[in-house]
Amino acid sequence: MQLSAGTAEKLIAELGMPDMPLMQFDIKPALVSPDWFTRYKTLCREFMTSLVDSAETLAFMNLSQDEFMNLIMGNSVPSNLSFRLRVPLVWGGKLEIDNMFMCWTFPHSQNMDKFIITQSDAKTVWLPNPEKKIYHPAHTFGGGDGGNGTEDRLTETIAAQIASDRDM
Repeated sequence: MQLSAGTAEKLIAELGMPDMPLMQFDIKPALVSPDWFTRYKTLCREFMTSLVDSAETLAFMNLSQDEFMNLIMGNSVPSNLSFRLRVPLVWGGKLEIDNMFMCWTFPHSQNMDKFIITQSDAKTVWLPNPEKKIYHPAHTFGGGDGGNGTEDRLTETIAAQIASDRDM
C-alpha cells in the first residue's frame, strides 16, 4: 500500500512510536554481496563500541551494569535489543554505522517490521529514521518503576570514564 506522509505518521503512532521520524525512500533493488553477513557482524561490534557517545540514552534503558559494559565493549547484545539498518541492503543501504540504529526488539523493532511490510507493494516507502543511534521513545524517558540508584550512577560513571579514556 502506498502511504502518504500523514498516513505513515498516523500508522507509526498507532504502533506506539509517535515520535519516530520517518524518511521517504524510493525503492531501488540492489544486489547484496555474498559476504554481507560476515561484514554485518563486524559492523555490529563496531556499532556497539560507538555507543559510548550515547551513554546518557543507554542509562534510561535500565540495563544492568554487566549488560551495559558488554554492550559498549562490543562483547554481547542484551536480550530484547536489536540492531536495524535504516535502509535495507536489498534497497541499496550500506553496511555503515550511519545506516544503523538500536532499539528494543519488542515492541519497537517488531512494529517497525509491521510498518514496513504494510508498504510491501509500494514504489516509495516510509522508513523509520531516528535522529540518534538509539531509538528510545520519548514517552519512556520518565523513568521506570524505580531501581538501584547507586548502580545507575555507577553505570554513568563507568561510561564517562570509558569515553574519556577513548578521548570522546
